[in-house]
Amino acid sequence: MNSSDWSDIENDAVVASYFEMLSDELSGRSYNKAAQNRALQEQTGRSRGSIEFKLCNVSAAFVGLGLPIIKGYRPRFNFQMSLAEAASRWLALHSEWELALHRKATAVLAEPPSLFVGMAPTLRNAPPPEELEQMQRVARHFDVAGRDKRNRALGHAGEERVFHYERQMLKQHDRDDLARRVRWVSKEDGDGAGYDIASFSPEGRERLIEVKTTNGWERTPFHISRNELEVAAERRDDWYLFRLYEFARAPQAFELRPPLDAHVTLTATNFQASFQ
Repeated sequence: MNSSDWSDIENDAVVASYFEMLSDELSGRSYNKAAQNRALQEQTGRSRGSIEFKLCNVSAAFVGLGLPIIKGYRPRFNFQMSLAEAASRWLALHSEWELALHRKATAVLAEPPSLFVGMAPTLRNAPPPEELEQMQRVARHFDVAGRDKRNRALGHAGEERVFHYERQMLKQHDRDDLARRVRWVSKEDGDGAGYDIASFSPEGRERLIEVKTTNGWERTPFHISRNELEVAAERRDDWYLFRLYEFARAPQAFELRPPLDAHVTLTATNFQASFQ
């Protein structure tokens, strides 16, 4: 039995197998975990149990990377960074994979799917500190927030979902008049307003909604611009951050209200250079 550390070649093999199974699962196609395990045994010389454990390590690495995970492979932490590096290599070679998750028809939906809006993450429902630190370290190392920000298909799909959700909620409150006035601001006017959707509460109060969408879990980090923070401060009674997560599988959401630093840690990630 091979008990040594996994090599890059072995990590690449198990990650490729994981992505293949995950793609099938997200697409609703059947797949055979046992057959994948046997193939990996032949490729790596590892035991069935060792491979099963490693696939659970991959799930944990994917949580840190802000990616969806396979049902049934419960994340096991204390994995080596080399496993996350293997996943990053695979994504670099298959840049279309994440984009393809959200290339859907843009036709207006007659009956938008329901969306569960729950409670925001708190200290009470946080995972154990050592697990959270490992996931945060992976997210920082691979700039997960930056990757999601650059995924325009993901951002567009998330905003579209919230646009339909807001109209649906108003109609359910017999406010068709307000539902007709909901605007997808970032699509109609472009970025720069400091929010993506202009909606209303059932009582008619403005809801200026900035949408942040990720495929990962609820604690996946996200980017927020200086302009968005300024608008949040100026319009704090009307501004909402609508956080969508696990978007590729079964989107869930929560809302944050200003001041945002009461909910999240705001970290400066870049600086503007001006000539003196």
